[in-house]
Amino acid sequence: MELHDLRRIGLFDGTGDDQLLALIEAGTEVPFECGDVLFQENHRAGFWWVLLDGRIDLLRHVGRDETQLGVMDVPGRWAGGFRAWDEHGAYLATGRAATAGRILRVAAEDLRRLWAARFPLGLYLIEGVSRSARNYESMARQREALAALGTLAAGLAHELNNPAAAATRAVDALGDAHEGMLSSLQRLAAVPISADQFSRIDTLRRELGPRAPIMDSMGLADREDALSDWLSDKAVARDWVLAPVLAGAGADVDWCERVAAAMGAAPLEAALDWVANTLSATGLLDEVKESTRRISDLVAAVKSYSQLDRASMQTTDLAEGLESTLVMLAHRIPKGVTVVRDHGADVPRIQALAAELNQVWTNLITNALDAMDGRGTLRVSTRLGRGSVIVEIADTGPGMSPETREHAFDPFYTTKGVGEGTGLGLDISRRIVDRHRGDISIETGSGETVLRVRLPAAATDTAGRTDVTAG
Repeated sequence: MELHDLRRIGLFDGTGDDQLLALIEAGTEVPFECGDVLFQENHRAGFWWVLLDGRIDLLRHVGRDETQLGVMDVPGRWAGGFRAWDEHGAYLATGRAATAGRILRVAAEDLRRLWAARFPLGLYLIEGVSRSARNYESMARQREALAALGTLAAGLAHELNNPAAAATRAVDALGDAHEGMLSSLQRLAAVPISADQFSRIDTLRRELGPRAPIMDSMGLADREDALSDWLSDKAVARDWVLAPVLAGAGADVDWCERVAAAMGAAPLEAALDWVANTLSATGLLDEVKESTRRISDLVAAVKSYSQLDRASMQTTDLAEGLESTLVMLAHRIPKGVTVVRDHGADVPRIQALAAELNQVWTNLITNALDAMDGRGTLRVSTRLGRGSVIVEIADTGPGMSPETREHAFDPFYTTKGVGEGTGLGLDISRRIVDRHRGDISIETGSGETVLRVRLPAAATDTAGRTDVTAG
C-alpha cells in the first residue's frame, strides 16, 4: 500500500504525510473476496478497519434471523478499533464482504500508540466522551425501553380485563341458567306433554333469538308490557320475569298464542319457563364466545405488533402494523380524541423489519396523543407516492415552535416535563427509518402537525447510510 492510496480518501484530509506513513507502517492491507467475514459481532473490537475498495455489509444476528444494519461502500468508511480507547469495546455488527476489495487493518493497540504519540490529550478526551456517551445512552435507552414496556403491559392488561371480566360474569350466570333450564325441563316433562307437543314448542323456540331484533327502547318496552298483560290474563306466574326475556328474544303475543295452542290443556307456564331459560343460556354462551374472541383478537394484535412468530425481515403490510399499534395504545386514546384512518387501497407491502417499524408508529402516535392533551383528531394514513410508501401521523394539537422542529430528532431533546420523557423517541424512530433507507420529516400548518415517514416501495434490504455503524 502506497501513500497515495490513503491521500485520495477524504477521511485523511488534513493529515500530514508523516502521520499517514506511520499509519501505513502500523497497518496491513487486507484483500478480501465476496463472502469473506472480516469481523464478527460481539467479538472484541481489536482492529480498526478502513475501506479502500469494494463493499462490506454490516450484519446482526438475532436467533436464526440476519438483519443488515448498514454498509461500507465508500473508501474511507471505517468500523471497529474501539479498544484503542475503550477496553470493553466490541463489534456491534458482523462485516461480510459483498464484493471483492481491499481494506486497511490497524491493531487497536497500534492505533492507541499512534494517537498517544501525536495527540495524547485528544485520546483522553475521546476516552471520556466515549465512556460517558455509552453510559448515558445505555441508561436512557433502558429507561425508554422499560417505560414503553410498562405502557404496553398496562394497556394490554386494561384491554384484556374487560372481555375477561365479561366472560367470568357470563360463565357464573351460565351455571344458574343451566340449572334453571334443567329444572324447567323437569317441570315440563312432569306435566306431562307428548313428544309431538314438545317438538312443536321447540320449533317455536327456534323462531326466537337470544337478542331482540333491532328495535328502539320504547318499542321494546311496549312489547314487554303487552306480553306481561297477556301472561297475567293467562294466570302465568312470574310474568314480570318471563316477559322481558321473551320480548328481548323477539316474541310477541301472537307467538305466545301459538305456544298456548301447542300446549293445549297442559300448563302454559312450564313451556314458557323452559323457553326463557334456554334463551338465557344461549345468550350467555354467545357472550362468552364474544368475550373469548375479543381476547383472542387482542393476543393476535400483540403478536402482530411484536412480530414474535415471524422473521425479522419480511413482507410487511404497513396498515396492519398501524392498526395493531392502535390496538396496543387503545387505553391511551382519550374519549375526546377522534381517530381517523385513511389507508390507500393501492399501497403495496414492503420488505421491512416490521417490529422496528411498529416501534416507530408507537413513538409517533404517543407523541401525537400527548400533544393534543385529551382533545382533538388523530389522523393515521398510508398512501403511495413516486416510488415511496408514505405514512402520516397527524394531530390537531397546538403545533411545534421553530426551535422544537429544529431539534425534535436530536438525542435527549424533549419538551416534556421531568420524568415524562427521555427525548429518545424521535431519535430512535429516525434511526430505524434511516436503516430502511427512508426519511422522516415534520410539517406544521393547516391546523395539523404531521409526522411523515417515507419508505421505499420496492425496498429489498435495510442497509443504512451512516459512516460508522459497527464497533
